[in-house]
Amino acid sequence: MKKILGCVKKAVAQFHMLQDGDIVGVGLSGGKDSTALLYSLKLFQYFSPVKYELKAFTLTLGFNDFDLTPLKKFCHDLNIPYIIQPTQIGKVIFEDRKDKNPCAMCARMRRGKLHTICKEHGVTKLALGHHADDAVETLFLSMLYESRISTFDPVTFLDRKNLTIIRPLIYASEEDIVSAVKKHNLPVVKNPCPVDGKTQRQYMKNLLNQISEDIPNAKARIIKALNNKEQLNIWAK
Repeated sequence: MKKILGCVKKAVAQFHMLQDGDIVGVGLSGGKDSTALLYSLKLFQYFSPVKYELKAFTLTLGFNDFDLTPLKKFCHDLNIPYIIQPTQIGKVIFEDRKDKNPCAMCARMRRGKLHTICKEHGVTKLALGHHADDAVETLFLSMLYESRISTFDPVTFLDRKNLTIIRPLIYASEEDIVSAVKKHNLPVVKNPCPVDGKTQRQYMKNLLNQISEDIPNAKARIIKALNNKEQLNIWAK
């Protein structure tokens, strides 16, 4: 967790993610990234020069076998308020709409609902568990499937909601997150989504892992390139 906290400290300082008095809502899906994020932000409170509050939010998507008992205990032990919002997003996507691109539609619906709930509970910053590997995967997905050089920003302000999205794990590797979750026995709830592990993102994750076998520092260098605007050389400027 020491590595993760170092990454959080760097991201918060570089991108000015937190200000005194912030109420930070953490999107707690139950996956390893979100539980590591919540735990690291709780630990970061103890030595952060900026004072902020934490709340955790989980959306249920209408799937069966989604037991939130471990997350309830986790938040209780950390003394973090935990809000569970029932939804039928999964049913709408897979049963009613039968969408050909379920991930994109599901993500939009979840984001919209989560943004609304955060505002209802006075949240000023919504923290999401996207990490360095996610940023690289998104970049490659954008290039190969959409002809765009683009990935998500560490900080995004939503003017319509007056809400700021932050990604404190942006410099943390997935490997370090997996290690921290195991070492500290953080709870992970199985993803009930029927297409989990069968998406374009999973394919891109596998592809980048293959690249990393030949070029061990490949993903770290790509993250460094995302900060290297002085040497950005593309045709359209």
